[in-house]
Amino acid sequence: MSTHVLSLLVENTPGLLTRVAGLFARRGFNIDSLAVGVTEVPGISRITVVVDVEDLPLEQVTKQLNKLINVIKIVELDFSTSVQREHMLVKVRTDNSTRSNVIEVVNLFRASVVDYASDALVIEVTGDKGKVDAMLRALEPFGIKEIAQSGLLAIGRGGKSITERVLRG
Repeated sequence: MSTHVLSLLVENTPGLLTRVAGLFARRGFNIDSLAVGVTEVPGISRITVVVDVEDLPLEQVTKQLNKLINVIKIVELDFSTSVQREHMLVKVRTDNSTRSNVIEVVNLFRASVVDYASDALVIEVTGDKGKVDAMLRALEPFGIKEIAQSGLLAIGRGGKSITERVLRG
């Protein structure tokens, strides 16, 4: 098994995300990460899907995705030719004796404190999977109370855009 990052350009229509996820589910693939958002083109959204699967079954799912009428373009993004980031909010238990140590970790990872309470800090971190995981390991001894994490966001490197190619035909 190997990890694959797919970037799908789709028409922004109700129910499409369900149909896309259903294709993976019917094949028995677990989606490790899923992120959806609008693009710079009105009416078009980008779905970023991360799956851990062999190449041949993934090719079959990709062919089926291409048959969906609202799917415009599918691109597999390689780690070396794309920028990939995760976004996470972490609520960490703190008190007067641990707060400065937690803030040191925050600064070390170039993260931000986005909410302060007498018994906890909410920290925002953005980065690749390695950075996000390392920060979690560094914060664990203080007591993680809650985590909210986005799906992986990815975009190709360089000046080319998959939406430009779609608009030009």
